[in-house]
Amino acid sequence: MTDLLFHPLSNAIMTILTGITAIYWITTFVAGDLFGDSGVDSDFPVHGADVDTDVDTDTDDAVADKPFLQKALEFVNIGKVPFMVVYSVFKFLAWIITLTSSVALGLGSWGWKSVFVLIPAFFVAYVITRYATRPLVKVYHAMGYNGEEPQELLGRIARMRSTISGDKIGAAEVKIEHDIIRINVQSKTGDSIEYDSEVMIAGESADKKFYLVVPEINLSNIV
Repeated sequence: MTDLLFHPLSNAIMTILTGITAIYWITTFVAGDLFGDSGVDSDFPVHGADVDTDVDTDTDDAVADKPFLQKALEFVNIGKVPFMVVYSVFKFLAWIITLTSSVALGLGSWGWKSVFVLIPAFFVAYVITRYATRPLVKVYHAMGYNGEEPQELLGRIARMRSTISGDKIGAAEVKIEHDIIRINVQSKTGDSIEYDSEVMIAGESADKKFYLVVPEINLSNIV
């Protein structure tokens, strides 16, 4: 059994990764936070701010579609189920698929080349994760889980990454702790706001697709 877990290389990689996840959950359980903050992701979720582009097009074209990464995460129910729970299910499934394929395909003789089986294993595990986490959606909904709390951006200072005026949509960056968030913005008054200038986020569009900004008022620009 031990030989199967660590041979070939693909099995060893997934066994170690799954073991790390198991240690995480044991630590979380001991700390008494099994259903607490286990869904915290490294990215800051914010309304209307999930865009990375030098926007010079109309509003509908600039922000109509969700980014690919967001769609990929939603496909496996992240947002309805905490990130770490979904990630753990995915990793466990990938581990089982890798072990099974190593026996079925005789990967023991492949040596280091067996790692290539991880590519289809991850894809299959990703698809199955969508359906494996569906029962958890109802569980977490009953527990009152409504996804990660969005970061409040109103009142924060951002730096323009394009020039905007009138109803033109542009891009700006907000720094929260050590993270840089790129958001869609529009001039609240319609006045021109230049590239690299600092602005204050003063509102949000009705459809929550972009923020309204005004030039930051400080001693350097009022004197």
